[in-house]
Amino acid sequence: MKFCTAALLIFCYAAAAQAAPKADLWSVWQANNPASTQTIDHGVWNDFLQTYLRTNEPDGINRVAYANVPAAAQAALAADVNRLEAVRIDDYAPAEQRAYWMDLYNEETVLLILQHMPVKSILDINLGGGGLFARGPWDAKLLTIEGRPVSLNDIEHRIIRPIWPSPLNHYGLNCASLGCPNLLPQAFTGANFFRLLAINARDYINNPAHVSVGPNGLRVSNIYIWYQADFGGSDQGVIDHLMQYAAPGLKQQLAGIHSISNHQYDWHLNIGS
Repeated sequence: MKFCTAALLIFCYAAAAQAAPKADLWSVWQANNPASTQTIDHGVWNDFLQTYLRTNEPDGINRVAYANVPAAAQAALAADVNRLEAVRIDDYAPAEQRAYWMDLYNEETVLLILQHMPVKSILDINLGGGGLFARGPWDAKLLTIEGRPVSLNDIEHRIIRPIWPSPLNHYGLNCASLGCPNLLPQAFTGANFFRLLAINARDYINNPAHVSVGPNGLRVSNIYIWYQADFGGSDQGVIDHLMQYAAPGLKQQLAGIHSISNHQYDWHLNIGS
């Protein structure tokens, strides 16, 4: 686990700010059909989550039983990713598109872990990157959609974040790590993603592994540092965001705080049994 103490605070902030990818619009993916009522089938991914995702863990972090996934289920997941790559996504309405990109990101991430097991962290999958993410698969062009090579970083930082700017986006993408917002036990759809993102935001913010107030002040997940621009652009902006989803006890603690004291992120694999 990477933990930033008060003594290392300036270093950790500087490293995070330098390394975090910025939202950089890939404009071709803005094309959509607002009149479309078509939906995209995420049944294979939904069934996988229902079967292999372990919820109700004591620490509140959902885990994938990677070791229990048979070859046939992995092959079905790979075939489903291939099917999604063939979707003509600009034929769909924006809400359906947003759910598609989130599910594709998460499904491809889980597939990557399965293909590279055993690993202790997604950082062990060295497919290229930069800055803080020099290790990991995020910049590799793993997908081809409408004839264009697409990476996980493209999905997050060039499509989802700039096209649908919202802090809630960060609760929809899972990087197979304990420090990340939970992988949810059902697929996103155009009809449910707003509700599910709000649920995941509440669960993440109210888990002391990610947000806590103690004698040394407010400690938060590095997500709120790496992407502070999406959470109001300042410590106070982050705190205001946390207050929106905090349970009464945490909200009371946050009320008198105006700065972040330290931050951490756990890159250990979200592996369950």
